[in-house]
Amino acid sequence: MDAADSPVPVQRVLAASEGATEFLSLIGPEELSPCLFAESLVMVSESGQPVGQFSVSVRPACYEEQGGQEEDCYLVRAASQSTVNDVPCGSSLTAYISKRLEMLEQHQHEYVKFREHPLDRKTHVVKRGGRLVVKKIIEEGEHEVQTQSFSYSCASLHGLISEAANLLVLRVLARRRAVPQNTTFLAFDTEACVCTATYTAMGFQKQLVGMTEVEVFAVERAVCPDEGIPMAWQFYFLSDGHLARRVQVGSPATMLLLQLPVLIDVDEVEPRPVFEKKPLDWEDDVQLYSQFLDRKEELQAGHASYARRHPELRALLADFLQLLLLRKPDDVLTFAAEFFAPFAAQRPPGSTFRASDQPSPFRGHV
Repeated sequence: MDAADSPVPVQRVLAASEGATEFLSLIGPEELSPCLFAESLVMVSESGQPVGQFSVSVRPACYEEQGGQEEDCYLVRAASQSTVNDVPCGSSLTAYISKRLEMLEQHQHEYVKFREHPLDRKTHVVKRGGRLVVKKIIEEGEHEVQTQSFSYSCASLHGLISEAANLLVLRVLARRRAVPQNTTFLAFDTEACVCTATYTAMGFQKQLVGMTEVEVFAVERAVCPDEGIPMAWQFYFLSDGHLARRVQVGSPATMLLLQLPVLIDVDEVEPRPVFEKKPLDWEDDVQLYSQFLDRKEELQAGHASYARRHPELRALLADFLQLLLLRKPDDVLTFAAEFFAPFAAQRPPGSTFRASDQPSPFRGHV
């Protein structure tokens, strides 16, 4: 959405309860990860006839902010299409929400195609700086268009659960099999005005999905605008967060899951095994001692073979030991270095025998 450059009115809002803010802060990426999937339900009338369908998908995404910065987030899409009493109607939702379930951008579209007086409503919400900028476009009939823009301070929206975030929060509640009690959240009503919302656990029930009877966990969400009639939805979830049934209180249509999906299991990470270190006495181990003797014989045979192929080695070592025992130097290492230096392959050119009056490069000088 392109926000208008001119300032828009800032709306005052209610406050969520402390438990709501704490509840949202404790939902982490690890808990949200198994909630990222797509699902679809069939919308049926009171007589059981299919009249439409409902689909939801949540996946990881990357959101580019106005300044060019990118943020890892979730992309939420939801859509419903139906024909009730021969009147086509539907809605769609596309939103980006942060890993903290805060709204970054959300676009909603609702329509009812009456023959003589169609209604089309679009609501765009974008986070700009420290505000949520809202723009509503309502088309009634063929020519009448109403546009309204206003904004909310993000600092006053702690505990807000947008329509997109609500889809993820419901899946989290379904997997937990528990709902926070006496907790009041903030939400948007149909006019994009901030109001209060609550979640209530309705317990466990049995439901037939296809030919299989399954246990579902029921949650009711109520949205209470300051003006107008409160709205309530009842959601029935499988153990992994898949939606099995959705009912809007007062609506003639119900959304049902017709085929049981493959349930999502979260693999538990087993702790790494710890093995105690035992002392190794290789001389008492028959196999290790046998390998030691084989290796010893192999090395001895190799050394003897090398000495036979190089008879000069024996003569060189005999000369060195004879001179060492005659001189009996205090610094054996330096004496050995000076003795073998003429045999070095990379020795600089010069006399093979060192003069007695020349300083040795292997001795320190003060």
